[in-house]
Amino acid sequence: MRPGSSGRRAAGMGAAILAAATGLAACSSPSGGSDGAGVASAGASQAAGGGTYTIWDPYPQFDDTSDWVKLLTQCGTEAGVTVKRTGYDTTDLTNKALLAAQQGNSPDVLIVDNPVVSTLAEAGVLTTTEENKLDVASIAPNLLAAGQLGGKTYGVPIGANTLALYYNKEVLKKAGVDADAVKDWASLTAALEKVKAAGKKGITFSAIGTEEGSFQFLPWFWGSGANLTKLDSPEGVSAVALWADWLKKGYAPNSVINNTQTTSWQEFATGDFAFAENGTWQLANAKKAGFDYGIIPIPAKDGGTAPAPTGGEFVSIPVQSDTARYVASQKLVSCLTSTDNSLATTTTLSYIAPAEAVQAKQVEQNAELKVWVEAVKAAKGRTSDNLGTKYPKISEPMWGAVQAALSGSTAPQEAMAAAQSTAASATQ
Repeated sequence: MRPGSSGRRAAGMGAAILAAATGLAACSSPSGGSDGAGVASAGASQAAGGGTYTIWDPYPQFDDTSDWVKLLTQCGTEAGVTVKRTGYDTTDLTNKALLAAQQGNSPDVLIVDNPVVSTLAEAGVLTTTEENKLDVASIAPNLLAAGQLGGKTYGVPIGANTLALYYNKEVLKKAGVDADAVKDWASLTAALEKVKAAGKKGITFSAIGTEEGSFQFLPWFWGSGANLTKLDSPEGVSAVALWADWLKKGYAPNSVINNTQTTSWQEFATGDFAFAENGTWQLANAKKAGFDYGIIPIPAKDGGTAPAPTGGEFVSIPVQSDTARYVASQKLVSCLTSTDNSLATTTTLSYIAPAEAVQAKQVEQNAELKVWVEAVKAAKGRTSDNLGTKYPKISEPMWGAVQAALSGSTAPQEAMAAAQSTAASATQ
């Protein structure tokens, strides 16, 4: 165990488990269920040659015949160890990781949704890259920031996804709208006005009162120039007002208040909508939609690409009482995230690679990914800016304010002022 970590772990573990259970769920990871158990740490002699090393991940949809599990096995072989892998549902994985650490029985390698990294780090569960010697030099700084807290880095992003705007080419054509001319909020709103006038529906998104709602609102919030430490700034209020105005004018349906990202996509898939805010994980569904589609970045208020939140996981090495195990664990993580394997890993998981060299290879193989690579380059971690575990205490009042404004029960300024007051009290 890392010197000094036991006291910090005991003090923070209970609160961390509670925080993890209250909604820091992945906005992009597939869900499912599986069960398994950790394996107790073995002796130092296993680290250098042989032994069983446990890996927990949030991909229960992949079985032992999948490319993902085959890669894990291959990395184990290269490291000279046997890999025992268990896939969990995202929320279940977080809670199990916290409990396993409390019991001194953490897995050797842990892959978790990026907002959870700060929760686990604050609880003393994870080693830093300085301690475990993981190389993060090639990783894009904006993606790496999601796994940083207090100036230290707690893992390596395995890949990332984010949000953009899908559009229906036929709907825009009939409305006389050029998607390439949508560069800012004014031009997007003008396009929605034309679409409505042509008898079609404008834009659909998810504004549900959960983390999914915050995830979808953040590009507009950050794209206004607002900061999460000041929800009621004029910029932040303008983002809420934009969405509320769209609903008032009929450019977006009232159903967005209850839409998840899945139900929002289902609305777009009817073929009646011009635009849909959604992520890379819908690409396969887009190909099955039955109409020609395109993708553009979410525009910032005054032009350019808005920073959208990053989805995706970090590969981390939990604290072990037998520190000699870190040698083999480091080899496993380096194998999974190496330039050579990153292309296979991110293709399997439908992610954009965290390193520019691999991103270029992805675009070479699939030109459709170019817009997603650009979106990821502009993206931002929800726990970045050293917010860490403060983020969920800000996100919840924020999504509540958006709900209040969209329902018409509270004006945008009043809603965001109340949210800021709640967030400020919670993060003191």
